[in-house]
Amino acid sequence: MTSVRPAPAPASGGSPRRKPGARPATRRRLGRDWRLAALFLAPTAVLVGVLVLVPIGWAVVTSTTERHGQHSVFVGLANYLALTDDEQFHTGVVNSFVFTAYAEVFKVVLGLAAALLLHHRRRGRAVLAGLLLLPWVVPTVVTAFSWRSLLDPIFGSVNLLLTESGIGPLLVDAHLVDSWPAGWLSEASLAMPSVIMVNVWKGVPFFTVAFLAGLKAIPTDLYEAATVDGASAWRRFAHVTLPGLRHVITVTVTLSSIWTFNNFDLIWLLTQGGPGDATAPYVLVAYSKAILQLQYGAGAAVTLVMLPVIGVLVYVLVRLLRRDADAAPTRPAGPVRRALPWAAAVLVTGALAWASPHILWKAALVLGVVGLVAVAVGRVLSALQSWGRRRTSALVSGLASGIALAALLVFVLAPLYWIVVTAFKSDGQIVVHEHDLWPTPWTLQQFTDLFTTKPFGRWYLNTVLVSTASTVVALVCAALAGYALARLRFRGAQGFTVTVLVTYVMPGALLFIPLYQLLIGARLTDSLWSLVVTYPTFTLPFATWLLAGYFASIPIELEEAALVDGCTRLQAFGRVVLPLAKPGLLAVALFTLTNAWNEFLFAFVFITKDEYKTLPVGMQSMITGDVVPQGQLAAASLLVSIPVVIMYAFGQRFLTEGLTAGAVKG
Repeated sequence: MTSVRPAPAPASGGSPRRKPGARPATRRRLGRDWRLAALFLAPTAVLVGVLVLVPIGWAVVTSTTERHGQHSVFVGLANYLALTDDEQFHTGVVNSFVFTAYAEVFKVVLGLAAALLLHHRRRGRAVLAGLLLLPWVVPTVVTAFSWRSLLDPIFGSVNLLLTESGIGPLLVDAHLVDSWPAGWLSEASLAMPSVIMVNVWKGVPFFTVAFLAGLKAIPTDLYEAATVDGASAWRRFAHVTLPGLRHVITVTVTLSSIWTFNNFDLIWLLTQGGPGDATAPYVLVAYSKAILQLQYGAGAAVTLVMLPVIGVLVYVLVRLLRRDADAAPTRPAGPVRRALPWAAAVLVTGALAWASPHILWKAALVLGVVGLVAVAVGRVLSALQSWGRRRTSALVSGLASGIALAALLVFVLAPLYWIVVTAFKSDGQIVVHEHDLWPTPWTLQQFTDLFTTKPFGRWYLNTVLVSTASTVVALVCAALAGYALARLRFRGAQGFTVTVLVTYVMPGALLFIPLYQLLIGARLTDSLWSLVVTYPTFTLPFATWLLAGYFASIPIELEEAALVDGCTRLQAFGRVVLPLAKPGLLAVALFTLTNAWNEFLFAFVFITKDEYKTLPVGMQSMITGDVVPQGQLAAASLLVSIPVVIMYAFGQRFLTEGLTAGAVKG
């Protein structure tokens, strides 16, 4: 038996130190907390990868195939080449750009006006802001059905009021409408402006809240210095307010443009893309090819052709948010940079004049009237101030702002008021417009008919189950991932954060076709699981991004004290960080719950059976042909909106605190 002699120990460090010595090297390469980060990020990484990144890759593959019977055949770039001669696709692309451009212009103008009115108001600001937020809070299906009924050419209240006031014939004389009564959603020349108007009505509150937060961040000493220098109200607005809001305006417009450009549910519920293809965006073209015609490759090609446009907007948004997070000082704008916005405005105006001349001059007329009124009021106030009549100036200013706020509130609340009163009318009152603004008598007939003739209770239960399940999934995964991105040190943290943000702004229009194919393969279509599985595509990324910002705002010294006292990272996370993060967690829960409650596209595509429909899709199915049960839809809209409004009313404080901390650090 031969003996084995141990190898001599090296001069510097023996073999027992090699094994532990490998651990610091791994930590240097991957980061100090890479093991815990991998554990915390795993659920989010799996869901984002499986539900977003894999479907995008699958969409690319699908776009190179063509369906022949039960089989798909590889056709290369044939689907993309076919789009060059596809008139429906060309119309859809132009409609998407026109819809987005006009909507964003009006949202900025009206949102900024509303924010300025609220910012200078000392009393009742919170109540007024809450009222103005209602259009953004109520589900899109409620928005669509309320405006669809109001704009009905025969039974709608808009034509009735304009006729009785004598304004309707004047619109014909001014060539704003072709005939009277006007078919706001059924005439090709009026359908797109009407859809844009409804989108503006729903989107202005988002801009108002964002601009109001930006106005609060502008130092008051800048206004005081401008006033001392003799600057008028217009000059203070041009040289202090607008530069102070430049970053907020850019971020808000970019984010809203992504949402608007990929809008499907509002347009489908209002016009279904008609009349003809007058309002059909590219998303509806993709839906028509992929779902109605079962040509998945052609539909995927339509969405992927638009991916560069979305990619540019996403790139701009990521750059802006990263600059805001890094708090890097901005250099003064040179002549070229100052000229870029004007050049872009000229380019966009020229494109709109070519694509939609019938809308451009109408939009310019409306904006011109708003601008003239604002300039006139500003000049009157400046003149009064220069004459030293402070009391008169304050009185006129208060009167002007009161009138403007009243007009804005009427525009915002009128459709919602119509929903409430219509829900308590009888069918006879609705048809003959009897007691149009106040039901006489009030009746519960519509609610009774809704539950006895439609499976509304089942739709309600389905929506509650899907929304709750998807919110729990998003909240648990986002809390783990957000903490890892905010606190743990590991390689690739910044790249993961950017990936999360990019997946958040990726539109459902790009994902619904490959997700539909994957669900068919997994036999999950026509089940609530199809929605529970897919809803994290739009709830989880936003929740992760917001919570990462909120966790970063919590003082790290509290967590370090817990670690010194003997707590592990997991214990410090559960006992110290999570209790302090309740406002952020409640804000995320509120957002994810309402987003899941209002979702339409996925539920519309993945669910066809009545027993599994959610509220938005179920309400849409209540319309059969030209038969629109206005009373039942109003009752359903009221029942759908009440939970969301209550949640926002009670959670407003947590929502503001959570979003503020998340926006500052995120």
